Amino acid sequence: MLTATQFSTARLEAVRARIAAAAGRAGRDPESVRLVAVSKQQPVEAIAAAAAAGQAEFGENYVQEGVAKIAALRGRPLTWHFIGRLQANKTREIAEHFQWVHTVDRERIASRLDAQRPHFAGPLEVLLQVRLGDEPGKGGAEPEDLPALAEAVVRLPRLRLRGLMCIPPPAADEAGQRVPFRRLRELLEDLNRRGHSLDVLSMGMSDDLEAAVLEGATLVRIGTAVFGPRG
Repeated sequence: MLTATQFSTARLEAVRARIAAAAGRAGRDPESVRLVAVSKQQPVEAIAAAAAAGQAEFGENYVQEGVAKIAALRGRPLTWHFIGRLQANKTREIAEHFQWVHTVDRERIASRLDAQRPHFAGPLEVLLQVRLGDEPGKGGAEPEDLPALAEAVVRLPRLRLRGLMCIPPPAADEAGQRVPFRRLRELLEDLNRRGHSLDVLSMGMSDDLEAAVLEGATLVRIGTAVFGPRG
Protein backbone atom coordinates (compact mmCIF):
# COMPACT_ATOMS: atom_id res chain seq x y z
CA MET A 1 0.00 0.00 0.00
CA LEU A 2 1.29 3.44 -0.90
CA THR A 3 1.71 5.85 1.95
CA ALA A 4 -0.08 9.20 2.09
CA THR A 5 2.66 11.83 1.82
CA GLN A 6 2.00 15.55 1.89
CA PHE A 7 4.27 16.95 -0.80
CA SER A 8 6.12 20.12 0.14
CA THR A 9 7.37 22.58 -2.46
CA ALA A 10 9.75 23.87 0.21
CA ARG A 11 11.50 20.48 0.37
CA LEU A 12 11.89 20.40 -3.40
CA GLU A 13 13.32 23.91 -3.43
CA ALA A 14 15.71 23.02 -0.60
CA VAL A 15 17.06 20.09 -2.65
CA ARG A 16 17.49 22.31 -5.68
CA ALA A 17 19.38 24.80 -3.50
CA ARG A 18 21.67 22.03 -2.23
CA ILE A 19 22.43 20.98 -5.81
CA ALA A 20 23.15 24.57 -6.82
CA ALA A 21 25.43 25.12 -3.83
CA ALA A 22 27.38 21.92 -4.51
CA ALA A 23 27.70 22.81 -8.18
CA GLY A 24 29.02 26.22 -7.16
CA ARG A 25 31.67 24.59 -4.96
CA ALA A 26 32.70 22.45 -7.92
CA GLY A 27 32.78 25.37 -10.36
CA ARG A 28 29.95 23.79 -12.35
CA ASP A 29 26.76 25.14 -13.88
CA PRO A 30 23.86 23.97 -11.64
CA GLU A 31 21.92 23.22 -14.83
CA SER A 32 24.44 20.44 -15.56
CA VAL A 33 22.97 18.43 -12.67
CA ARG A 34 19.46 17.03 -13.14
CA LEU A 35 17.24 15.96 -10.28
CA VAL A 36 15.46 12.62 -10.49
CA ALA A 37 12.83 12.60 -7.75
CA VAL A 38 12.59 9.05 -6.41
CA SER A 39 8.87 8.50 -6.08
CA LYS A 40 8.69 4.86 -5.01
CA GLN A 41 5.93 4.25 -2.45
CA GLN A 42 4.65 7.78 -2.97
CA PRO A 43 1.03 8.30 -4.04
CA VAL A 44 0.16 9.67 -7.45
CA GLU A 45 -1.11 12.86 -5.80
CA ALA A 46 2.34 13.62 -4.38
CA ILE A 47 3.98 13.08 -7.77
CA ALA A 48 1.39 15.28 -9.46
CA ALA A 49 2.07 18.01 -6.90
CA ALA A 50 5.82 17.77 -7.52
CA ALA A 51 5.20 17.95 -11.26
CA ALA A 52 3.07 21.06 -10.75
CA ALA A 53 6.03 22.57 -8.88
CA GLY A 54 8.25 22.02 -11.92
CA GLN A 55 9.75 18.60 -11.27
CA ALA A 56 9.80 16.65 -14.54
CA GLU A 57 11.88 13.52 -13.89
CA PHE A 58 10.87 10.69 -11.56
CA GLY A 59 12.50 7.43 -10.55
CA GLU A 60 10.71 4.20 -9.69
CA ASN A 61 12.14 1.01 -8.17
CA TYR A 62 9.23 -1.39 -8.63
CA VAL A 63 7.87 -2.23 -12.05
CA GLN A 64 4.19 -2.75 -11.32
CA GLU A 65 3.97 0.34 -9.14
CA GLY A 66 5.86 2.46 -11.63
CA VAL A 67 3.80 1.37 -14.63
CA ALA A 68 0.57 2.18 -12.75
CA LYS A 69 1.83 5.69 -11.98
CA ILE A 70 2.96 6.27 -15.55
CA ALA A 71 -0.53 5.33 -16.73
CA ALA A 72 -2.21 7.55 -14.11
CA LEU A 73 -0.10 10.56 -15.12
CA ARG A 74 -0.08 9.95 -18.87
CA GLY A 75 -0.35 13.14 -20.87
CA ARG A 76 1.95 15.11 -18.57
CA PRO A 77 5.44 15.95 -19.93
CA LEU A 78 7.27 13.68 -17.47
CA THR A 79 10.34 11.48 -17.87
CA TRP A 80 10.38 8.14 -16.06
CA HIS A 81 13.56 6.41 -14.89
CA PHE A 82 13.64 2.79 -13.75
CA ILE A 83 16.22 2.63 -10.95
CA GLY A 84 15.45 -0.71 -9.30
CA ARG A 85 16.97 -4.17 -9.62
CA LEU A 86 16.29 -5.63 -13.06
CA GLN A 87 14.61 -9.02 -13.31
CA ALA A 88 14.38 -10.88 -16.60
CA ASN A 89 10.63 -11.45 -16.26
CA LYS A 90 9.99 -7.69 -15.89
CA THR A 91 12.03 -6.33 -18.79
CA ARG A 92 9.12 -6.08 -21.24
CA GLU A 93 7.13 -3.72 -19.02
CA ILE A 94 10.22 -1.60 -18.41
CA ALA A 95 11.09 -1.46 -22.11
CA GLU A 96 7.54 -0.49 -23.01
CA HIS A 97 6.91 2.21 -20.40
CA PHE A 98 10.12 3.85 -19.13
CA GLN A 99 12.43 6.26 -20.95
CA TRP A 100 15.54 5.53 -18.86
CA VAL A 101 16.98 2.44 -17.16
CA HIS A 102 19.83 2.96 -14.66
CA THR A 103 20.53 -0.60 -13.60
CA VAL A 104 21.72 -2.65 -16.57
CA ASP A 105 24.50 -4.90 -15.31
CA ARG A 106 24.61 -7.88 -17.70
CA GLU A 107 24.34 -8.49 -21.41
CA ARG A 108 21.35 -10.85 -21.17
CA ILE A 109 19.19 -8.15 -19.58
CA ALA A 110 20.32 -5.57 -22.12
CA SER A 111 19.44 -7.91 -24.98
CA ARG A 112 15.95 -8.46 -23.59
CA LEU A 113 15.34 -4.72 -23.20
CA ASP A 114 16.52 -4.18 -26.77
CA ALA A 115 14.26 -6.88 -28.21
CA GLN A 116 11.23 -5.66 -26.23
CA ARG A 117 11.60 -1.90 -26.80
CA PRO A 118 8.76 -0.69 -29.08
CA HIS A 119 10.04 0.83 -32.32
CA PHE A 120 7.67 3.79 -32.03
CA ALA A 121 9.15 4.75 -28.64
CA GLY A 122 12.67 5.62 -29.72
CA PRO A 123 15.81 4.13 -28.16
CA LEU A 124 15.80 3.38 -24.42
CA GLU A 125 18.36 5.49 -22.55
CA VAL A 126 20.59 3.07 -20.63
CA LEU A 127 23.10 3.34 -17.79
CA LEU A 128 25.36 0.53 -16.61
CA GLN A 129 25.21 -0.07 -12.87
CA VAL A 130 28.64 -0.63 -11.34
CA ARG A 131 29.27 -2.41 -8.04
CA LEU A 132 31.98 -0.47 -6.22
CA GLY A 133 31.90 -2.13 -2.79
CA ASP A 134 32.00 -5.62 -1.34
CA GLU A 135 28.27 -5.85 -0.66
CA PRO A 136 26.87 -9.31 -1.39
CA GLY A 137 23.45 -9.23 -2.99
CA LYS A 138 23.79 -5.72 -4.45
CA GLY A 139 23.43 -5.45 -8.21
CA GLY A 140 26.03 -4.07 -10.55
CA ALA A 141 28.72 -5.11 -12.96
CA GLU A 142 32.28 -5.46 -11.74
CA PRO A 143 34.51 -2.60 -12.93
CA GLU A 144 36.75 -4.95 -14.90
CA ASP A 145 33.73 -6.22 -16.85
CA LEU A 146 32.59 -2.77 -18.00
CA PRO A 147 34.49 -2.54 -21.32
CA ALA A 148 33.01 -5.77 -22.65
CA LEU A 149 29.53 -4.94 -21.36
CA ALA A 150 29.62 -1.46 -22.86
CA GLU A 151 30.67 -2.87 -26.24
CA ALA A 152 27.80 -5.35 -26.13
CA VAL A 153 25.23 -2.67 -25.27
CA VAL A 154 26.27 -0.20 -27.97
CA ARG A 155 25.65 -2.88 -30.58
CA LEU A 156 21.97 -3.09 -29.59
CA PRO A 157 19.95 -0.76 -31.85
CA ARG A 158 16.99 -0.11 -29.52
CA LEU A 159 19.24 0.99 -26.64
CA ARG A 160 21.35 4.14 -26.29
CA LEU A 161 24.21 3.78 -23.82
CA ARG A 162 24.54 7.07 -21.92
CA GLY A 163 26.75 6.42 -18.89
CA LEU A 164 27.19 4.78 -15.51
CA MET A 165 25.33 4.50 -12.21
CA CYS A 166 26.30 3.37 -8.70
CA ILE A 167 24.88 2.90 -5.22
CA PRO A 168 28.02 2.99 -3.07
CA PRO A 169 28.41 1.71 0.49
CA PRO A 170 27.66 4.36 3.12
CA ALA A 171 30.53 6.52 4.33
CA ALA A 172 30.97 8.57 7.48
CA ASP A 173 31.88 11.92 5.92
CA GLU A 174 32.01 13.80 2.64
CA ALA A 175 35.61 12.84 1.96
CA GLY A 176 34.73 9.18 2.29
CA GLN A 177 31.60 9.60 0.19
CA ARG A 178 33.60 11.13 -2.64
CA VAL A 179 35.88 8.09 -3.07
CA PRO A 180 33.45 5.75 -4.91
CA PHE A 181 31.94 8.62 -6.87
CA ARG A 182 35.43 9.58 -8.06
CA ARG A 183 35.99 5.95 -9.04
CA LEU A 184 32.78 5.90 -11.11
CA ARG A 185 33.83 9.08 -12.90
CA GLU A 186 37.22 7.56 -13.67
CA LEU A 187 35.55 4.44 -15.07
CA LEU A 188 33.40 6.59 -17.36
CA GLU A 189 36.47 8.51 -18.50
CA ASP A 190 38.21 5.20 -19.24
CA LEU A 191 35.29 4.04 -21.39
CA ASN A 192 35.37 7.32 -23.29
CA ARG A 193 39.08 6.87 -23.94
CA ARG A 194 38.14 3.52 -25.48
CA GLY A 195 35.93 5.27 -28.02
CA HIS A 196 32.59 5.77 -26.27
CA SER A 197 30.83 9.13 -25.87
CA LEU A 198 29.21 8.75 -22.45
CA ASP A 199 27.90 11.85 -20.72
CA VAL A 200 25.83 10.71 -17.72
CA LEU A 201 26.86 9.84 -14.17
CA SER A 202 23.86 8.81 -12.03
CA MET A 203 25.10 9.00 -8.46
CA GLY A 204 24.15 10.68 -5.22
CA MET A 205 21.09 10.41 -3.00
CA SER A 206 19.60 12.43 -0.15
CA ASP A 207 22.53 11.92 2.23
CA ASP A 208 25.44 12.29 -0.18
CA LEU A 209 24.35 14.42 -3.12
CA GLU A 210 26.99 17.08 -2.41
CA ALA A 211 29.83 14.57 -2.65
CA ALA A 212 28.35 13.21 -5.89
CA VAL A 213 28.04 16.64 -7.49
CA LEU A 214 31.60 17.50 -6.49
CA GLU A 215 32.77 14.39 -8.36
CA GLY A 216 30.77 15.04 -11.50
CA ALA A 217 27.25 13.67 -11.05
CA THR A 218 24.88 14.70 -13.83
CA LEU A 219 21.84 12.90 -12.35
CA VAL A 220 21.13 12.75 -8.62
CA ARG A 221 18.41 10.40 -7.35
CA ILE A 222 16.65 12.01 -4.39
CA GLY A 223 13.67 10.56 -2.55
CA THR A 224 13.37 11.37 1.15
CA ALA A 225 14.70 14.92 0.88
CA VAL A 226 12.08 15.69 -1.80
CA PHE A 227 9.02 13.83 -0.51
CA GLY A 228 9.81 13.45 3.18
CA PRO A 229 9.98 10.15 5.10
CA ARG A 230 7.68 7.38 3.92
CA GLY A 231 5.06 6.51 6.49
